[in-house]
Amino acid sequence: MGGGNSGRWSRLGDIRGLEERAKEALKGGKRNVFISFATEDMTEVNLLRAHAKNENSDIEFNDHSVRDPYNSDRAAYIKEKISERIARSSVCVVYVSDSTRQSKWVKWEVEESLRQGKKVVGVHPRGKAPMSAPDWVKKHGIKLVNWSDLSRELR
Repeated sequence: MGGGNSGRWSRLGDIRGLEERAKEALKGGKRNVFISFATEDMTEVNLLRAHAKNENSDIEFNDHSVRDPYNSDRAAYIKEKISERIARSSVCVVYVSDSTRQSKWVKWEVEESLRQGKKVVGVHPRGKAPMSAPDWVKKHGIKLVNWSDLSRELR
């Protein structure tokens, strides 16, 4: 007489299986990334952005280029707006090159990301690691990876 329940239990098993597959699919969703870089690296960063637009990429970039000098009258406003963008991101990717060390903005963005509890990953193109990374990379234990390895690092 209890045979009517077997179909119900089978459907519940199917639903649970679908739930598990959906959870796994969501784990691989796009990441909202704040990218920090020195203005001298704009060309290389644009290549990184193009890579992120690739339909197979699991990275979604949210970036903000700083156009006013660090010590301008608008620095407080710029910091406020950048802080808001960092807050909406899940991770900060800092493009590290030989130009990075001179950028006070990059250092500030990284420190603000860390202050907000964001993971920070340093990235450079394959074969173009900086001769000398800024001191704050080591100080904060920021891992440097080739940009081809970035997706794996963000999982």
